[in-house]
Amino acid sequence: MAHVFEQLGLIGCGLMGGSFALALKRAGLVKRVVGYSKSPSTTERARQMGVIDVEAPSALLAVSGADIVLLAVPVSATEATFKAIRHLINGNMLIMDVGSTKRDVVDAARRVLRDHIGSFVPCHPITGKEVSGVEHADPDLYAGRQVILTPIERTQVNHLKRAQDMWEGLGCKVEQMSPESHDAAFAAVSHMPHLIAFALMNGITGQAQGQEFLSLAGPGFRDFTRIAAADPKMWRDIMLANKQELIAQTKIFQRTLDAMQAAIEAGNSEALESMIHQASTTRAHWRISSHKK
Repeated sequence: MAHVFEQLGLIGCGLMGGSFALALKRAGLVKRVVGYSKSPSTTERARQMGVIDVEAPSALLAVSGADIVLLAVPVSATEATFKAIRHLINGNMLIMDVGSTKRDVVDAARRVLRDHIGSFVPCHPITGKEVSGVEHADPDLYAGRQVILTPIERTQVNHLKRAQDMWEGLGCKVEQMSPESHDAAFAAVSHMPHLIAFALMNGITGQAQGQEFLSLAGPGFRDFTRIAAADPKMWRDIMLANKQELIAQTKIFQRTLDAMQAAIEAGNSEALESMIHQASTTRAHWRISSHKK
């Protein structure tokens, strides 16, 4: 049974943070939400929508009196946020984030939180929308989604258990892995697809007839490029935060793309069909197995 928290200190009242507060409230897992956003209009809107109960004038005051804290800020703002709140952190507080990269977040926590790092449970909920902002906050955003927890050796077992129970209480499937394994995996299955979608859109629109080509695109193109409509600042931060792993994946992708290009140039139908067959079979099997879970 998930623990009921007295007060959530929410830092960042946008889509992810706002949805988390609504989900926690609906599940009856929190009594009161105190929120802070860099933009006062966002915090005000969050209060009007019932996402938060009280507006805090600073990140530090959002944490005051909280027994659970969520950082829902861009990954690049993590260290500054930890610095802003560290004076009011105590060992009884569960602190979490929702960042898409984990090694950089953990490194920031090590540098800033020091003796209180045991309270921090790094989290990555695999969810989101192409739209951002508190006005799109949705209590169902996390329901049925996967959440990766990346504890370190100093993470307190009681806080880890509490975080796991809390996410499961929101209807999430929870997994644990190391921050390094997380970043390697998500470079491949999340950050790289975004990079390719961005590059493809720019490659097409950079051509003289680009707009005409786009006007002829159908459902396959729409599905393939959906993620290219994502938030530019957020994705800039994610890609730079996970630079080494992402570069390793771009090199692998370039090799596979070169191999397919070479087969096409040589008119090697057997090699080309074999590569397509491998991808097609893997994708068909993955779709079936992932739906069975």
